[in-house]
Amino acid sequence: MRLHGYFRSSAAWRERIALNLKGIPVEHEFRHLRHGRQRTPDYLRLNPQGLVPALETDDGAVLTQSMAICEYLEETHPEPPLLPGPPLNRARIRAFAQVIACDIHPVQNLKVLARLRAMSFPEEEVTGWARWVIQDGLEACEALLEGGEGPFCFGAAPTLADICLIPQLGNALRFGAELGGLTRINAVAHACADHPAFIAAAPERQADAD
Repeated sequence: MRLHGYFRSSAAWRERIALNLKGIPVEHEFRHLRHGRQRTPDYLRLNPQGLVPALETDDGAVLTQSMAICEYLEETHPEPPLLPGPPLNRARIRAFAQVIACDIHPVQNLKVLARLRAMSFPEEEVTGWARWVIQDGLEACEALLEGGEGPFCFGAAPTLADICLIPQLGNALRFGAELGGLTRINAVAHACADHPAFIAAAPERQADAD
């Protein structure tokens, strides 16, 4: 397999974690977002949206959208499971993950912030918008984890929820979101910080990090 990504992209970061958890070897193709390499003709043939990640599978297919890729990896390599347990548990994991992947990340990503800058919003308002979106969403995530067992989001092993949470926390730190009151989320972050799959997926450990 070949993963097209960028070291700081939280969506590509999710895929690195998922692939590491599953123990799936992958080649990396780096698409520097700030240099526009996601908009080159060769990449647009793979992903017409011009976004990362994109995954080229062993049989030559191309998959886009990080959540769809994670579900594909789950179905083709079911162990260890990213969506364990009975249907209700899997639905709760998906709901938590989608708060991040559908409601937080898309409205604070590079494309949206670039558009705000192009509309002449002051930089402090642009970063303030990203910070508010992230903090508001993570407070909801904290409530969704209330009363659950750890050390990870939904039990003793990482799931799709943790895969989405950790990259979003990376964005939270970049934009100065206040995380001190998020007790469960901070505990999950501590557990993930000691897990080899998360350590290897960290942006600063990628070959394209700058």
